[in-house]
Formats: sequence, C-alpha cells, structure tokens
Amino acid sequence: MIAGFKQYPATKDSGIEWLGDVPAHWDVRRLGQIGTLLKGRGGSKEDEVDEGIPCVRYGDLYTTHTWAITETRSRLAPTKAGEYTSIRFGDVLFAASGETTDEIGKSAVNLIHSRACCGGDIILFRARLQLDPRFMGYAADCRAAAAQKASMGRGFTVVHIYPHQIKRIALALPPLPEQSAIARFLDHATSHIERYIRAKEKLVTLLEEQKQVLVHDAITGRIDVRTGKPYPAYKPSGVEWLGDVPAHWDVRRLRNVGKALIGLTYGPGDVVDRGEGLLVFRASNIRGGKIIDADNVYVRCQAPERLLTREGDILICSRSGSRALVGKNAMIDARRAGVTFGAFMTVFRSASNQFLRFVFNSALFERQSGAFLTSTINQLTLSMLYSIRVPFPPSGEQSTIIRYLDDAIVKIDRAINQKNQEIDLLREYRTRLIADVVTGKLDVRDATPKQPGLNSVSAGCANETVQAKFNPRLPDDALGKEAYP
Repeated sequence: MIAGFKQYPATKDSGIEWLGDVPAHWDVRRLGQIGTLLKGRGGSKEDEVDEGIPCVRYGDLYTTHTWAITETRSRLAPTKAGEYTSIRFGDVLFAASGETTDEIGKSAVNLIHSRACCGGDIILFRARLQLDPRFMGYAADCRAAAAQKASMGRGFTVVHIYPHQIKRIALALPPLPEQSAIARFLDHATSHIERYIRAKEKLVTLLEEQKQVLVHDAITGRIDVRTGKPYPAYKPSGVEWLGDVPAHWDVRRLRNVGKALIGLTYGPGDVVDRGEGLLVFRASNIRGGKIIDADNVYVRCQAPERLLTREGDILICSRSGSRALVGKNAMIDARRAGVTFGAFMTVFRSASNQFLRFVFNSALFERQSGAFLTSTINQLTLSMLYSIRVPFPPSGEQSTIIRYLDDAIVKIDRAINQKNQEIDLLREYRTRLIADVVTGKLDVRDATPKQPGLNSVSAGCANETVQAKFNPRLPDDALGKEAYP
C-alpha cells in the first residue's frame, strides 16, 4: 500500500484472492451480477471515413484508450454504423483478444455522450445498477481486475477471453456517492501524474534529438570535434543533400569501404528448440541500435563460416514486412560473435566499422536507405546498400571522432536512462494508486492536495530509497489548490 494516505476504519474479507480485505461498508459483486455482457460485431477498417459516427476498434483499447474513451480514432458513415454494435455512455468495453495473457481483456469505459459504436472482437458490459461510469473505468482495468482477466485468458499465438469469463470478474463497489468521489480524486491525480510523465518524455525526446545532431555534425564534418568549431576549409561533396565536407575528407560509396553479406536461408522445418541448433539473428533481435534477445529462433542448418557473425560486424535488417524496420542495425560485440543471421538480414564488414556504426545509426544513412524503399517493396538490396555514399575522414581522425562520440553519447544515454526510470516509477505509482483506491486499501474521501503522498516528488524520484519503500510523491505544483469532495 502507498504511504501518505489513511486506511478505512473497518474492513472485511472480500472472499476474492485478488481483492483481499475491503471496507466493511462496500459490496463485492461480480460483473454478471450487476450487468449484462454482449459480443461486439462489425466490419473492417475499409468501412472507415473521415467524418461520421465514432467507432471503437478492439486494437484501440491497447493503443489509444486508457480507462476512459472520450473520442475515437475511427469513424463510420451513419448508414454503415448500423452494421456495428451500438454503445451507450457508461458501457465498459473489453478487448476479447490480445498477444499475451497479461494484457488480455484490456478495457475502458465509454464516456462519449453522442451516438457511438464498437467493432468486432470487443465484449461490452452494460450495467443494470446505477454506477459511476468513471469509477467503473478505473475498477474494471485496475491491477486486481487485470490479474483476474489474465487467469482466464486462453490461447498461445493469440490469447482470447470470453463473455462467460468476464462476467466472473469481481469488483469492490462502494456506495454510489463514494464511487463518484473516488473517480474525481483519480481523475485529478492521474491527470497531474500524466502531465509530469509527459514533461519527462519530452525531455527524453530532446535528449535523443541532441544525440542525433551531435552524431550528424561529427560524421559530416560540420564540427571539428577536436576544437568544437567548423573546419578551416571545405569542398563540395558532390552530393546535393550532403553539401560541403572538410577539404581533406573523402566521400565514398559503401562498395569501396567494405563487404556486405546476405544471411542464411532456412525453412520452417529447420527450426528447432533452443539448445538443439544455431541461433539466427533476425529483425526482432535489433532494438535501439543494440542486439537483444527477443523471439529468438534456432535452426539445425549448418552455416558457412562467412555467415557467422564476427565482432565489429554491423547487422542490418534489409527486408521486412514493416517499412520502419528496413535499415535498422546494430554492431556485433564479442558476446554475439559466432551467430548466423537470416536471409532478410545483411552483415556489413569493414576495417572502418567503428566509425560506420555512427553513420549507420544516423539520419544520413536513414535518408539514403529510405529513398530506395517503395510502397510495394520493403527491401534494401546489396546494390542499394553499396550505392550509399558516406563522408570519410582519414583513419586517425576517425578514431578521434569515435572517442568523442562514445564519451558524449554515454553521458546522454545515462541521462535518458535516468529519465526513463523515473517515468517507469511514476507509471507504477499511478497503477498502484488506482489499484489501492478502487479496492479500498486507501481512504481518499477526505483527501486534499496538501495530504502527504500527493504534494511533492523530488527530482530524484527514481533513487534507491524511493524504489525500496515505494513512497513517491507528486511534484510540488502537480495537484493545484482545489480540494476533493
């Protein structure tokens, strides 16, 4: 439980493992006891128009809506909307399928007053009792409810949940006036937590942009990293979008810098369990310019020596169903050497790869590689890759640029990681606050912005003490001056 709030004076056993004790004057009811559940129906995204009736798609419950639906991404023509399930203000919508059991049944309450509808693969809950809709939005998707949904999910590749399962979800229900007071409290608190999160996310974006500008200026010679000033003399690069480069630099095509290799071809029958074959790097193994373990695939094929990764190789996604993945790359370190890579991947080998790793993760490479992609083919062929032109300083100067960028990027990445940790902590605080309030672990009926636990979060909210005790507080200006009813 989060410190800084009082507890209810009297509690009782809810009889539900996920809820634990609840306030003595609250009820514990299953959704099937307080309302009805319907399965949504509807067509495809081809029905969507620019202006029309708001429509909630099941995927939007994962990507767009958190606790409440006030507007929709999708709209339908009035004549087409009749083929979809009509939804009312206060209906709670559950996603009937998802990729994992942990996220199955993601839900949000409809707060649209006008006519609206939902598509297929959505389960709709409509209350028979008078309930506060905003309270239901929080309660139906709080941590206790999510745990119940996760225990019901079925499936492997795609996980499903069904109306007869959702109706068994148990919620702790306070009297209606208390539901409204809780909803107002959470609306206020979560909006200010979200504002603080957005401010930190904006700072992360600015730091990422700073890193990109720093790399671009160094690898294109805009700045001499030894002096922090422009070079004394420049010459035309011969590339319109690149402009001038330092007079003593070259501009080379990648074909004249190193060698590229297309990866191993294998079929579904070659895939084996971990420990029984050779790891194959694919696009899923590249994230944020680094090699990661994600959705690893192992094959029984024998890979030729040249198709085994070496320390210093640059692994590039050269073909993908997703346009955004083509060109994504990462350098192979000593720990990742000796692994093969798939046919939709390319490895680039060069004595200058330490310098080129910055080039390959810059706007300079992204612009050129992206120019080759079309609406029908998401592929960077060897000839396309080889034709890319890059500024090329002398080897000694490359080493100076590498040292400069490594040092600068470490500092920026450290700041980014710190802010991301603070964002994660604030999100966890928000999740726990909602869970503790809607299950009666915290009494917020008389809470005010001046109450301990809601009046300040220090700049070091991600420090070890806070993480250990989990007693973060909101920023000094976060909650304004108004009191809660």
